[in-house]
Amino acid sequence: MDRVEIKIINKSHHPLPAYGTFEAAGMDVRAYLPEGPVTLKPGGRKLLGTGLFMQLPEGYECQIRPRSGLALRNGITIMNSPGTVDADYRGEVGIILVNLGQEDFTVNDGDRICQMVIKQYSHVKWEEVKELDHTKREDGGFGHTGTK
Repeated sequence: MDRVEIKIINKSHHPLPAYGTFEAAGMDVRAYLPEGPVTLKPGGRKLLGTGLFMQLPEGYECQIRPRSGLALRNGITIMNSPGTVDADYRGEVGIILVNLGQEDFTVNDGDRICQMVIKQYSHVKWEEVKELDHTKREDGGFGHTGTK
């Protein structure tokens, strides 16, 4: 397991993102709502602050992912899942929550609203060709192998 140091500013009064267990890939992130709770109506979405500002190393991104419990129980997810925070971004990390459930959902200051995963990435150098290597699958997709 790699470890990477990341500079972070926390303007909220909440703990920094943290792993729930030693082998967890995602860290829980909390809402920073100094103006008070936010209610999402069914179908509604809102950009919520975290109070977090970070400096990712070159070659890394921060992925923002839904929390499975909120998704299952309440239909709450991330609008652009997974969201990406690029290494050159220095603004506040914002989370776009959407309510796909059937009931109003209220987010309170300090609620855990998403997960954050830090990942390395590669830049692509395209090699244009006239033909691709053949495979057994070829162009089969969208469930072509069946469900059983």
